[in-house]
Amino acid sequence: MSRNSIWSVALALICLFGPAVSQAQLFGDDDARRAILELRQRFDQAVIAQNRLVDENTTLRRSMLQLQSDIQSLRDDLAQQRGREDELEHELAQIKAQQAQLANAAQAQTQPPGGSTDDGSNPSAPGTSGGTDTQGTAGAAGAGAAPPGSPAERQEFNAALGKFQSGDFRGAQSDFAGFVKRHPGSTLAPEALFWLGNSQYATRDYKQAITNFRSLLTASPNSSRAPEALLSIASCQTELGEKSAARTTLQSLLKQYPQSKAAQAARERLDKSK
Repeated sequence: MSRNSIWSVALALICLFGPAVSQAQLFGDDDARRAILELRQRFDQAVIAQNRLVDENTTLRRSMLQLQSDIQSLRDDLAQQRGREDELEHELAQIKAQQAQLANAAQAQTQPPGGSTDDGSNPSAPGTSGGTDTQGTAGAAGAGAAPPGSPAERQEFNAALGKFQSGDFRGAQSDFAGFVKRHPGSTLAPEALFWLGNSQYATRDYKQAITNFRSLLTASPNSSRAPEALLSIASCQTELGEKSAARTTLQSLLKQYPQSKAAQAARERLDKSK
């Protein structure tokens, strides 16, 4: 075969297979571009998802921090409430002790002179045989104590006082109010008014308690319960938030009954309020 024939054959082969090779190369480039585009889309979607997770994580952390802060605030509030509860329990115990002392004093003061009860079985308590003690006897006036009420009145009064001592303040309130209504002229009436006011104070009926303490002062200004009635009025006014009125009442107590034990308590309260 001549050299010209060889070149002719080679040229024919190039013409035949050249376009096919070019087309195959073109198809390979298109697939690569598609793959790259798909990878880019997947990457973009992954970035978006990651950013979303970061935002959610940040929000979750903020929520957790706020929750921790709220929990700590609740713990602080609970501790304060427990402390206040302890204080209230202590104050309640003191009030009950004071009420028991007052009730025992009143019980002794309602015994008849001469050192005997209705059935003559018990001796008279100190300071109750015709005179006044430091707390005072119901119905006492001037230099001496008025004689106690009749046996029936004492029995009725003691029944009401028993309810007060047992903590039945509403029952005591009803009984003392009934006693005052039925026996307005009894020497035990001022004492009944005093315990009526205390029963109402115990049930937080402060305004009505003030009314009855004032009734005691109006009916028996010389009663040895009068200083305590003024002190109790000041306590009610304090509970009602009337601090100025309470201070005025305490000052009136000091002026009218300067030598009483209630006056001493009034001085202490005024000193604390300065």
